[in-house]
Parts: sequence; C-alpha cells; structure tokens
Amino acid sequence: MKMKVIKAMGNDERKKKIGELKFELVKSKAGAAKTGGSKIKEIKKAIARILTLEKSLGKESGESKLLKRKISKEKS
Repeated sequence: MKMKVIKAMGNDERKKKIGELKFELVKSKAGAAKTGGSKIKEIKKAIARILTLEKSLGKESGESKLLKRKISKEKS
C-alpha cells in the first residue's frame, strides 16, 4: 500500500483499513507455517504506514493524546 493511497483516504476509511489489515495479519500468522512469512511483513508495513500518517496528522493539527488527557484532568 502506497502513501499516496493512504493520504487520499478519509479518517474513517483508514480506521476501517487498519481493522481489515489486523484481521488479515491474524489469518496470515495462522497459515505462515505452511506458506511462509513474506505476506506478514507486507501487512505489518501497511499498518505501520497508516499509523505513522495518523500520528503525523495528529501532531500537525495539535491533537496530542497527552495534551487531551491533561486538559480533561484540569477540567475535572
């Protein structure tokens, strides 16, 4: 999966794709003894690319989980 394709996806689409890839990863791990592990490596890379993009988009927009946590604690 290329970064161009990932960037073109919406936020909901990326979350859905991560879920699909994680499910596919589990299935591939179960059959890895028979077929080999090259597919597992590709799936992990795709998941990492999506998560990296989401993290960088979160930093650009100023949405840090730590910052959100601090703000919610201060309001309580």
